[in-house]
Amino acid sequence: MASVKFHNSFRKYHRWLGYFLAGIMAVYSVSGVLLIFRKTDFLKYNYSTEKQLSANLDSKSLEKTLGIRNFSVLETTAEKVVFTQGYYEKSTGLAVINKKDYPATLAKMVKLHKATTGSPLFILNISFGLGLLFFVISSFLMFMPKNAIFRNGIKVAGIGFLFALIVVLFGS
Repeated sequence: MASVKFHNSFRKYHRWLGYFLAGIMAVYSVSGVLLIFRKTDFLKYNYSTEKQLSANLDSKSLEKTLGIRNFSVLETTAEKVVFTQGYYEKSTGLAVINKKDYPATLAKMVKLHKATTGSPLFILNISFGLGLLFFVISSFLMFMPKNAIFRNGIKVAGIGFLFALIVVLFGS
């Protein structure tokens, strides 16, 4: 039979691992609920990029050179080719491309989640994310705030939170 010391040690390690995972679950739950709506313009910002290309490209060469998904020419004149995402000046070879994207941190988090509002799974993902957030908050309610375990648990949860952010930012 295992000793009391063994059980207490197991309980201590279980508690610290739980606090560490609470930080990770907080990142996942918040990003998961927000990022289900990634196909909308919610939290996205507009930005433009300029590319210097060869002058006097035709529409097909322009499409191939730019490699833009869903490329569609709207208008062609003697000076300019206007396409859905921007325009190309024939005489100078300058292409201006307009895009919408998340800030860098959120853009990396988008890769973690697959469900969209068009998928029946989005309700499950929102429920799961809110459930995880409930468990994160309720785990800190198991101890009195004046207790040293609670204060140290907050610190370990913060470390878990930072760990998850570092993995998301540099791991994908």
